[in-house]
Amino acid sequence: MANLPARPASAAVAAFLKQVESLPALRAGTHRPGRLIFAIDATASRQPSWDRASAVQADMFQAAAAHGGLVVQIAYYRGFGEFAATPFLADGRELARRMSGVSCLGGRTQIGRVLAHAEAETAREKVAALVFVGDAVEEEADALCHAAGRLGMRGTPVFVFQEGRDPVATDVLRQVARLSGGAHRALDGDSAAALREWLNAVAVFAAGGREALARLRGEAARALVAQLPAPPR
Repeated sequence: MANLPARPASAAVAAFLKQVESLPALRAGTHRPGRLIFAIDATASRQPSWDRASAVQADMFQAAAAHGGLVVQIAYYRGFGEFAATPFLADGRELARRMSGVSCLGGRTQIGRVLAHAEAETAREKVAALVFVGDAVEEEADALCHAAGRLGMRGTPVFVFQEGRDPVATDVLRQVARLSGGAHRALDGDSAAALREWLNAVAVFAAGGREALARLRGEAARALVAQLPAPPR
């Protein structure tokens, strides 16, 4: 693994950071349901995390229902360069069925591919949020930060839920979240209830925007709002 810097090393990344801090908040009231990409690291040691995500993802639809609804795409990487994504689906049972057919397989991280995929999707039709669940970073930091900044400029924040305590991964994933206008949260590896609460809060954001998230009760919603860029005055 490369010795990744704790802060963006290039002037271009630093410039992205200043621009992202002034990004406008997403607005509620659209007639189409919010589009959310839920990306998961499915490399070898990640099977328990995959199983937890499979068990809780359906609750996102219910959480978002009162705020305009939600469609979700599951994306994952594993093995030797394998990357896959479902269509955007509005049925938690169908997503769970598709997830149940996936097993984790050893390989290096492909977070850059996740970010590039999200940018391509939001270029076609607005993606309100990208969720990433993982525990490691084995890629060059500046490249990931640049890709995150591009998503931020398109108004697609990345909400990173990190399992484990790898300090290198923490440094880089926090930057990815911040540059995109999103948020980073460390999770206890064995807490399905915590993952459910955080995913539900992001689902409300994707469906109804910052205002809907600010009205949501609970520690997860408050913590996410606190990390999001301040709305323009």
